[in-house]
Amino acid sequence: MKLPSNKNPAEIRSELRQQVLALTAGQFEELAMQIFRYQAAQNPTYKEYISYRKTDVNRIERLTEVPFLPIQFFKSHLIRTGGSLAPLVTFESSGTSGTNTSRHQLHDAPLYKTISTSIFQQQYGELSQYHLLALLPSYLERNNSSLVYMIRHFIDQTASDFSGFYLKNTEEMLKKLQYLAENQDGKPVLLMGVTFALLDLAESGYDLSFLQKIDNLLIMDTGGMKGRREELLREEVHDILTKQFGVARIHSEYGMTELLSQSYSKGDGLFSPGFTMRILLREVNDPFSIFDHRMNLKKTGGINVVDLANLDSCSFIETQDLGRFGEEPDTFYIMGRFDNSDIRGCNLMAL
Repeated sequence: MKLPSNKNPAEIRSELRQQVLALTAGQFEELAMQIFRYQAAQNPTYKEYISYRKTDVNRIERLTEVPFLPIQFFKSHLIRTGGSLAPLVTFESSGTSGTNTSRHQLHDAPLYKTISTSIFQQQYGELSQYHLLALLPSYLERNNSSLVYMIRHFIDQTASDFSGFYLKNTEEMLKKLQYLAENQDGKPVLLMGVTFALLDLAESGYDLSFLQKIDNLLIMDTGGMKGRREELLREEVHDILTKQFGVARIHSEYGMTELLSQSYSKGDGLFSPGFTMRILLREVNDPFSIFDHRMNLKKTGGINVVDLANLDSCSFIETQDLGRFGEEPDTFYIMGRFDNSDIRGCNLMAL
C-alpha cells in the first residue's frame, strides 16, 4: 500500500487529514498504514529511527509490524512531520523536579479540537448538555498544557455559566455545585480533576454530602499525583473518591502530552479508545514483539498507541505504561508503568 508518487507532501497531508476526520472503524488499519508511510518519509526523526531499526518500510503490511517510536524521543528531539504549517503552540509535560519534559507541537488546532470533541461526545453525548467544572491546579499553573487546552475548548462548548476552571477557589466551586444540587436542570454535572486535587477535595473536611443530591453527577479522574502525594493504585484512589463523593463509579481519561487523541473509562478502569486511537501491546522483555487483541487477551504488556490525530508529529508511540486488553475488542486496562521508565527505551539513537 504505497502513497501516490504524483502528489507533493502537502497534498498527501490534506487528503490524509480529510480521511482522519471521516474515519470509520473498518478503515482504521488501512488509513494507519498510509499515515505510517507518509510519516516514515516526511518525519526526519522517525525516518532515522526506522533506518537504525533496519526496517524496510515497503515490507510493512500490518500494524503489528510498524516500528513504534519510544516516547522518550519527545524529550530530546523535535518530532515533526512535514513542514508546511507553523506551530501554534508547543505542549509541554509537567515532569518532575530534575527531569526533562516532553514537548509536542500543535500545528492544526481545528483538527485537535474537532477530534477531541468527537471522541468525548461519542462516549458521553453533546458537550452542550453538560456543566463542566475542572479541578486542574497543577496544569493551570502552566500555560502549555494540552489537557488545559482541550478542557478550555470543552468548557466553551458547554456554554454553561457554571462551567469553568478552579485553581485555588475551591469554596466557589462547591457553592456552584451546591446550587446545581438544589436547582437541577436535567444536565449532567461533570467534575473533572487531576488525581491529587480530587483526593485533596475528598479529604478536605468539607461537607460533600450534598453531591449525592445531583442526579447526574460524573467524577472524572485525569490521572497524576505530580509529586504532590504518595502514589496509590487506581483502585485505591477510586475507592476513596466513590465513598467521599457518593457516586457509584469514577470515570477516567487516558491521554498525555505526546498524544492528541484520548481514551475514556466509565468505571472499573476499563478504557475505550477514541475513534482515531488504537492500543497494541508489546512483550515486556522484547519491545519489538507486538500483539493485538486477537492474539492474546490476558497477557500484560507495554502499551503502544496508534494515534491518527498525531498527523503532524508521529502516530506510532511506544509508551512506558503497562496494560492488558479487555474482553470487548479495542478496550484495555492500565496496569501501571515500567520501572525506571525515564531511563529505559531504545538506545539505537543517541538521545
